[in-house]
Amino acid sequence: MNVALLPWDRMWGDLAPVGRDARSGGYRRSAWTSEDATLREWFAGEAAARGLDLVTDRAGNQWAWWGDPDADGPGLVLGSHLDSVPDGGAFDGPLGVVSAFAALDAVRDRGFTPSRPIAVAHFCDEEGARFGIACAGSRILTGALDAVRARGLTDADGITMAEAMTRAGHDPAHLGTDAETLRRVGTFVELHVEQGRGLADLDRAVAVGSAIRPHGRWRVDLPGEANHAGTTLLADRDDPMLAFASLVLAAREAAEKHDAVATCGKVRVEPNGVNAIPSLVTGWVDARGDDEARVRAVIADLTSLVEDRRGTLTEESWTGITPFPTDLAGRLSALLDDAPVLATGAGHDAGILSAAGVPTAMLFVRNPTGVSHSPAEFAERDDCLAGVAALATVAEELAR
Repeated sequence: MNVALLPWDRMWGDLAPVGRDARSGGYRRSAWTSEDATLREWFAGEAAARGLDLVTDRAGNQWAWWGDPDADGPGLVLGSHLDSVPDGGAFDGPLGVVSAFAALDAVRDRGFTPSRPIAVAHFCDEEGARFGIACAGSRILTGALDAVRARGLTDADGITMAEAMTRAGHDPAHLGTDAETLRRVGTFVELHVEQGRGLADLDRAVAVGSAIRPHGRWRVDLPGEANHAGTTLLADRDDPMLAFASLVLAAREAAEKHDAVATCGKVRVEPNGVNAIPSLVTGWVDARGDDEARVRAVIADLTSLVEDRRGTLTEESWTGITPFPTDLAGRLSALLDDAPVLATGAGHDAGILSAAGVPTAMLFVRNPTGVSHSPAEFAERDDCLAGVAALATVAEELAR
């Protein structure tokens, strides 16, 4: 198959300017924003150009169906997400959606007749950059995120998810577990740029996913007393920023101690003035590891520090280890010339669907930099096309 003839380049070019920051070169594509609306319109346009039936589920996720999943399903679904972290890279998410459309084109161009419907999916709010819950679209769909809680989540400006959805034209009253949509999905395959150096070190272009390691997010609220930066003696200060600084260092120490990883990548300060001692510091801890015990041990070490400083530590999301079916992963590895089988520490919609009982697999495309969630994230065009070819091969195998 000559994948160079596929419309991958055109689609990639269409997406390139959406939400790109001219200064950093990174992307800002948050859920239920104008950039998100442009991405949703792009997806709808690609579906229409192929004569696919576009369906939006209760959570706002988009599905473009080739065939009728209600009459002839459940079907095979390919796809990923289009949103980004702040100043994220171009490949995390969009590569999976573009590759899904390109793989569908490839199997149709070859005259392949599937035995069941095939869809391309676009899951909304995967990164959780705006409202704080990763994989919100798939979590709401499967019931892993309660609809009432989802509606009440707020962004940095105090806008709730319900308000943002309403402004974007999606009725938040529809939010909730969508059993009808889930019944249509027989198998889900998500292609994603690798967010590490596994494939680069192995000198392979494509791998099959084996599992998603456990991970969670915790919010830390550290109270203090607002006061003047110039007139308040050091001995008289109740400065919560000092507590947060201790937390950042403690998170690193705990991660090293328990052979895990922990990140303090977001902080909010009130009143956030250069010449004012803060009254409240709210930070977030992202902790991950090979098993739940290691991650929980990290958080246990931090809990005592937070409590000693009159603070609170609240779990906002948790995803346990999510293995993909070993028989399916092995089958796809053999199909793709004994492709490597790798676990990942990054969360994905594939993990949420797998935890909900949907047979799920992942394909990874080599990232030579090993960097992700950054403008430096990258994949060579030839490797991207190898991913399309692999996804098309998998689609034919699973839908024959």
